[in-house]
Amino acid sequence: MDIEALSKVPTGTPGLDDVLHGGVPEGQTTIVTGGAGTGKTILALQFLAAGEHSLYVGFEERERELRRNADALGIDLSNVTIRDLSPGGDVFFTDDSYTVFPSEEVDGEELIDQIATELEENDIDRLVIDPLSELHSLLPDDFQFRRKITSLFNALTDRDVTTVCTAKPAETPSEDDLQFLGTSVIELQRTTDRRTLEVTKYRGSGFENGVHTYRIHSDTGGRVYPKLVPGDHQQEHDRSQLPSDVVGLDELLHGGIARGSVTVISGPSGVGKTTTGSQFLQAAASRGERSLLYLFEELRDDYLHRSSKLGMNVESLADAGDLEVEAVEALTQSPDEFATHVREAVEERDVEFVMLDGIVGYRQGLRGDESPDALARELHALCRYLKRMGVTVVLIEEVQYVTGEFSPTAHDISYLADNIIFLRYLETDGELRKAIGVLKNRYGDFENSLRTLSIESDAGIRVGDPISGYHGLLTGIAEPTDRPERDDTSY
Repeated sequence: MDIEALSKVPTGTPGLDDVLHGGVPEGQTTIVTGGAGTGKTILALQFLAAGEHSLYVGFEERERELRRNADALGIDLSNVTIRDLSPGGDVFFTDDSYTVFPSEEVDGEELIDQIATELEENDIDRLVIDPLSELHSLLPDDFQFRRKITSLFNALTDRDVTTVCTAKPAETPSEDDLQFLGTSVIELQRTTDRRTLEVTKYRGSGFENGVHTYRIHSDTGGRVYPKLVPGDHQQEHDRSQLPSDVVGLDELLHGGIARGSVTVISGPSGVGKTTTGSQFLQAAASRGERSLLYLFEELRDDYLHRSSKLGMNVESLADAGDLEVEAVEALTQSPDEFATHVREAVEERDVEFVMLDGIVGYRQGLRGDESPDALARELHALCRYLKRMGVTVVLIEEVQYVTGEFSPTAHDISYLADNIIFLRYLETDGELRKAIGVLKNRYGDFENSLRTLSIESDAGIRVGDPISGYHGLLTGIAEPTDRPERDDTSY
């Protein structure tokens, strides 16, 4: 095989070709391994459905059931010839204790010859053997098994047949050899939370490393959601300032946030973080920049209703298609799936502004085996990708304090931020008030003062004048700077 000239054919599984950098090797054999229920057969059937002259050799499922199940998943097998070698029901009532296969199919060598004949007579270009390990029971010993399988793979390569063989996890050394015989090896796994796919070998080709999400949809079959690699994406963009159209807030930022930057808006519950972020979102959509809001902690209808009560026009912008508002149901997606959805929005719908509300919901709402540290890395990769694509990002971050010790973020994500806008409560003269300030603006200057913040019905947020005459503002308990000193001699 000339490695430099290695050609590939599509797998038929959305997302898998991205992981394999184009598809499975043409005229070579790919081994798909995995336990029961991991989706090996579905992946194999989608591979066959993507071809013109395909042959399926199966040992475990009856043809009528295979076609019915494939049809339910939206997989068209009309161009697929199926050689059904599963045992018939009458075998249960026979006295034949030697094998569950009919006598004419007991000889593994004869079976391999039959497959070769069918390939030649029907001009087959795609073949699936499901599972290949079943042939082991039809051959006399491990030596004959390795010998015959190697011979079969060589014959298929000589005939330029692209082959996918499924295999169960190896139980014997000879079955483990199957992975070494294939040009590429794909491993499927299933946990209680999700299915995953990993390429463990691809001779002569690069591929996307790591564990990727593999999901089986009830109407479209299997789909792979590749792990996001930010460095694979780049788009030129300017650093122009994007205002919020709230006068006091834009004065704090000396004009606005930079295009293609990441802004974290942090603060305790109820202080106005989502409303503040929505001002930037609304302003971007009003300028004609396609904008997208992901709600992790609030229902879409509740958000639109609340925004309209504040005099914001996000609902009309959503109706016009300039602003997309999507509520992410908890525990329905993995980070890979969510990242794929964001990529599709950016690359297919030209979205330029993305807001995630909020980070706590992102960490708790995306399912999988990810630890908090792993989810932080996923969020980092997503933000890096969006920055490289010139998309402006706003992250809403909730902190636990109301008053007391000041911390700009609660989940160590400040390193992600180009800009940090913080909101907090202040106690002044026995009254609870709100304040807003800027802690960081990577691409420009900003005002160092704290300003008053209010949220008014039919008027949205208002950012007032800088707060003066007090010290200890960041502790949340503000004290007048001109308070008279206590006179202890009066006691």
